[in-house]
Amino acid sequence: MAEGLRERKKRETRQRISDIATGLFLEHGFMTVTIADVAEAADVSVNTVYNYFPAKEDLFLDRGKGVVDRLSRWVRGRDVGESAGAAVLRELRDEVEAVSPRVGLMEGYDRFMRVVRDAPPLRSRLWGIQQEVRENLEATLREETGSPADDPLPTLIAGQLNWVHETVMGIIGREMVKGRKPSEVSREVLVLLDEMEELLSEKVLNYAVRAPE
Repeated sequence: MAEGLRERKKRETRQRISDIATGLFLEHGFMTVTIADVAEAADVSVNTVYNYFPAKEDLFLDRGKGVVDRLSRWVRGRDVGESAGAAVLRELRDEVEAVSPRVGLMEGYDRFMRVVRDAPPLRSRLWGIQQEVRENLEATLREETGSPADDPLPTLIAGQLNWVHETVMGIIGREMVKGRKPSEVSREVLVLLDEMEELLSEKVLNYAVRAPE
């Protein structure tokens, strides 16, 4: 369905507020900038900002939903004969090898991570996002395998695969804050991914293989 004029204007307004807020946070720090500052810079009311972003943290981490669903999307999209773990590793490798901004491999990501590092509310929100990633993945694994609620295996597998993703993202963030080049970090993380795969058991790597339809 084509996007209507009203929906397009709302999306553009939301994006403009987010972009302006991000610029202010990067320049002045998350803790210093207020919602009123964002509203004034965006030439909207404080209520309008809250209508689009229920919390101040949402202004800076406005793409969090895409991260929350990431591992689940990769698992649901796995190929026939491919396991959940193999799909996550393949997709993550593809992103890292492509030096993708979606995993933080971009110029300027160091500024983003410094803002997070200096703001306890943002660190807390990021931790919450990481938990949501794991919980969503667990739910997806249960759905894909038909596992009952009392089966601990989806919980354990989700924890292992989320560990891989969380570790990769953490290392990328740490290295980018050092001022490293994205291409250099990409090469090192690809080697790290191979080492992490070797640490995963066969049970994890062969879980939830997609059968032919």
